[in-house]
Amino acid sequence: MVIIQSEIIKFIVSCSDTRYYINMIISFRHKGLETFYRTGSTRGIQAKHAVKLNRLLASLDAASLPKELSYPGYKLHSLQGTLKGYWSVWVSGHWRLTFRFVHGDVELIDYLDYH
Repeated sequence: MVIIQSEIIKFIVSCSDTRYYINMIISFRHKGLETFYRTGSTRGIQAKHAVKLNRLLASLDAASLPKELSYPGYKLHSLQGTLKGYWSVWVSGHWRLTFRFVHGDVELIDYLDYH
């Protein structure tokens, strides 16, 4: 019985250790996008972008490195100038999501029309 309890304790410790390595979206710059992410309300975004934004946000929530978002349809690229350190993915037309990675988490997600 002691061996079984020891194995259970090792399993519990192993499982609890992994929770510290979960990456996620930690902040938004665009309030409408944050509302969409948290509630599903399209009030603050272009409703026609909802399906694509949902897919992009799910990918961002799971990613810990930019290379994990390098799908052809995302058109991932790093930004330059005042946005150096930020990344961009394509939503539709001139619409993009911009964000940065900090310690494996995604922060300051913005939803904007470049032009």
